[in-house]
Amino acid sequence: MKKIGVISDTHSFWDDSFDKYFSNCDEIWHAGDIGNLKITDKLGEIAPIKGVYGNIDNDKIRQEFPLNQYIEFGNHKVLMTHIGGKPYNYYKNCKQEIEKFKPTIFVCGHSHICKVIYDKKYNMLYINPGAAGIVGFHKVRTIIRFELHLETIKNLEVIELKKRSDLPKSIQRTN
Repeated sequence: MKKIGVISDTHSFWDDSFDKYFSNCDEIWHAGDIGNLKITDKLGEIAPIKGVYGNIDNDKIRQEFPLNQYIEFGNHKVLMTHIGGKPYNYYKNCKQEIEKFKPTIFVCGHSHICKVIYDKKYNMLYINPGAAGIVGFHKVRTIIRFELHLETIKNLEVIELKKRSDLPKSIQRTN
């Protein structure tokens, strides 16, 4: 069993609560729009990190992280990318990767909308952790944790972080 933390769309924003919520994780998965490698460096001090680059990420981040991440553990095949779309409406290139790799878990970011749903067409769990940063239209910042057992996923939880409006004015930013 592995305890997994999932985060996306940090857009260079660090929140000390990441340490609190991910401290007992075996791995942290970042689904893109990292913004600055300092974010993944700090996350990597908490637990080993796997990630993908997003559309706002620069060349340094793109050299460190791939467009798509393929992870296998037990009976699970995980496909992680940044821009994936949503169940029944995946982006073309992403749909091709899903059909080729046949993941049991699909992780993406980009939308800033937290969503976990089982996709019956592809027999996979769709996970989008929403956005943990302060750039974008979202009001509530979210991350996800779950236990990845050899054959199942257990104890999946969506964690709501401080709302952007509850953060000190000096660090609040909007799009």
